[in-house]
Amino acid sequence: MSTPTSVYAEMTPNPEVMKFVADRPLIDGNAQAEFTSKAECAGHSSLAEELFNFPFVIGVFISGAFVSVTKDDSLGWEMIAMQMREYIQQWLTEHPVAVEKVPPARAAAPPSPEAAPAAGEPVVALADSDIVPTEHDQAIADLLEEFVRPAVEADGGAIDFRAFIDGTVHVRLRGACAGCPSSTATLKDGIERLLTSKLDVVQSVVAST
Repeated sequence: MSTPTSVYAEMTPNPEVMKFVADRPLIDGNAQAEFTSKAECAGHSSLAEELFNFPFVIGVFISGAFVSVTKDDSLGWEMIAMQMREYIQQWLTEHPVAVEKVPPARAAAPPSPEAAPAAGEPVVALADSDIVPTEHDQAIADLLEEFVRPAVEADGGAIDFRAFIDGTVHVRLRGACAGCPSSTATLKDGIERLLTSKLDVVQSVVAST
């Protein structure tokens, strides 16, 4: 049974990522799904699995009613965005479910030059074993959820609170936000300013693995 679905394409601050927005949810609730290869999609998202059949696709991020597609530098979006939008719209019309099973959070990858914000801000390597819960974690997470998540999702990405260590908030950027040229400005001019103004204990915000 078909499910008529409308999809539009939307640019993101990351020139390698295009956001495709549907008129219906693609994943349950606040869940999110991120994939960097076709193999990761098996058993979780048939839509993402199909998108990796395009040779230029290197990443798929699904949240709410949108899917963000990351491409390589072989082609410009002006050549492929329309084709991709029509394909996603047709696929969603023929398939009522885009994410069959939400995947577990992806293991953090070691930082790479490509993953670092363009302005040179380093991505801090942070292992799960380095994380010690603090009394400030919930307040930080609540502020990120209320004030930051909606704006980040509007740009086709996501932000995850990782840890609060010695006055520094560690966050992980995903989707269109990962490797985005404006991510340093987002961290320092947006998120850091918000958290330091709301919580005296916060001194800085950094991107981490």
